[in-house]
Amino acid sequence: MKIQGTVWKFEDNVDTDLIIPARFLNSSDRDELARNCFADIRPGFMDMISPGDILVAGNNFGSGSSREHAPLAIKAAGISVVVAESFARIFYRNAFNVGLPILESKEAPQSVDEGSLVSVDLATGEIVNMNTGQQFFAKPVPRFMREIVDAGGLVEYVKKKGLTGQGAS
Repeated sequence: MKIQGTVWKFEDNVDTDLIIPARFLNSSDRDELARNCFADIRPGFMDMISPGDILVAGNNFGSGSSREHAPLAIKAAGISVVVAESFARIFYRNAFNVGLPILESKEAPQSVDEGSLVSVDLATGEIVNMNTGQQFFAKPVPRFMREIVDAGGLVEYVKKKGLTGQGAS
């Protein structure tokens, strides 16, 4: 799966309260979450981006509360993939659970500027800055996790595979 989009850049330690402020957590409506994504640090973020754009961030992206609302808001806003130097563990898990692909790269976030056109290959981990030709590599997303993303998240993956109810006693 190859993704190409324009980069939106964020710094280190962007926590879940910055991704989707707590005052918007009384809803699980995807459109409302998307409208309020990054409301306190980039008001109107959803109106600035184009579907398929790429979010690039520093260390510890998604720290804080263990809410699925954070990756869901990013995905609903139209971001196709998040590339960061590192992710908070619970955000990493929640992102795949909702079908938002993420990649860890130490080099790409330091070398890619906001507004750059970037290509990301989830299968190989290759990240290419299309403006400069620079290549970076991240650990590829394992095939079964790409299947979860392709299905739209873990719940849809389980439904698609017909795994519901198996193993119950």
